[in-house]
Parts: sequence; C-alpha cells; structure tokens
Amino acid sequence: MAQVPVEKKQAPVARTPDPFLALRTEMDRLFDRFTSGFGFPSLGRMLNAEPAWRSAWPFADGGPAVDVTESNTGYKITAELPGLAEKDIEVTVTDEMLTIKGEKRAEHEEKGENRYLSERSYGSFQRSFALPRGVDREKVSASFANGVLTVTLAKTQEAQKQEKKIEVKAG
Repeated sequence: MAQVPVEKKQAPVARTPDPFLALRTEMDRLFDRFTSGFGFPSLGRMLNAEPAWRSAWPFADGGPAVDVTESNTGYKITAELPGLAEKDIEVTVTDEMLTIKGEKRAEHEEKGENRYLSERSYGSFQRSFALPRGVDREKVSASFANGVLTVTLAKTQEAQKQEKKIEVKAG
C-alpha cells in the first residue's frame, strides 16, 4: 500500500457569537474541500462573489472597535459602528456600568445571467464598561456621526479636584 503525504492545516476558528454563522462557515469549508477533489471550483468562485454575510457584519469578534480616552474633565468612548444608524444603537447607564448595544440587519441580492443570490444577515453586539468613581451620571451624552458613536462621560467637580501632581526627584 502506497503512503501518500497529507498536508495538515489548522482550520480557521470561527470567532463569532452566532452559532448559525459558524455552522455555515464550516459547511462552506467542507463543501469546498469535497468538490475540489473532483476538479470543481469552490462555490464562492463559481458565483464570483463573496457571501454577503462575510462582509456585511463587521463585529464577528463580538463587538466593535472601541477607543477610551481620559481628560481632566471626563472620559470619551469612541466606537466604530459602520453601517448602523442612530435607531440601531442603544446606550444605557446604570449605577456601575455603561452599556452600548446595537443590531444590524443586512440583505443582499444579486441577479445575473443564470444565477440568483439572495442572502440575509442579522447580528447584534453588546459592550459594557465599568464606570470609574467620579463620573457624573447625569452628564453622560452620546452622539453618532459617519458611523462613529461618541459617548462622553463628565467627571464630577470633586473628581476633577482630586488630581495631585507629585514631584519626581533625582536619585
């Protein structure tokens, strides 16, 4: 019996909170692997299109990219939320937490000669942040422009006064 070398590759891990998306990714991979043995191109190459769900949902890792900055007067949280509108976003503050939630629904339809592609994708995310002491919960504001959410958290007067500069001495 002849021994044939087999190349082992680690399958990419689907890092997504959606189990149906993970299942579909695995089924696409298995189908492509099976049909490639018969000389057929992959399904994506046959249709000459990347599935809409791969490019339509930028939060496959579980949440949007977020920057948190601090100034003397407060904190600013900036989140990139491409493709969403203000109505798709919810910002809430409790005693100890700031929560940003969002949901995106996308539909993709392509018609061409001898082909028809229709896909829908839905997804949601939620990011929560522990609020530091000294945040004035009555002065939390949020704005949304060009796919970027900016949440501003003002510090209380007491928190602004608590900063004390310490002199650094040589030796």
